[in-house]
Amino acid sequence: MHRHPVRVYYEDTDAGGIVYHANYLKFAERARSEWVRALGLDQKRLREERGLIIVVRRMEVDFLRPALYDDLLEVTTTLRGLGGARIELDQAVLRGDEKLFAAVVTLVCVGTDGRAARLPEDLRTLLSG
Repeated sequence: MHRHPVRVYYEDTDAGGIVYHANYLKFAERARSEWVRALGLDQKRLREERGLIIVVRRMEVDFLRPALYDDLLEVTTTLRGLGGARIELDQAVLRGDEKLFAAVVTLVCVGTDGRAARLPEDLRTLLSG
């Protein structure tokens, strides 16, 4: 499981002082980027050298409890499964032990032409740890 800290800034909140719902998706995106970076995967190099991009295909999200201005949160990312071109993740936003947001994220590997592309074996090995 990868863990990524996030501080809630004023700009992340709505008029009521709670995190605006779309910002949870931004927090999850940043955490996914840091997860692959921590694994040693350079997404820019993957695109430039192999013509492959990893994109979000589907997200199923649950907004469970509100996060508030100045909260220190943690976004967790856990590999759920790998397919031919598919990567499935579980992500959560936590405040301490309290789960505020949960998501099942399906990513796919595509070529620069936008068509699905099989995950290269070395990438599959890297992702599966």
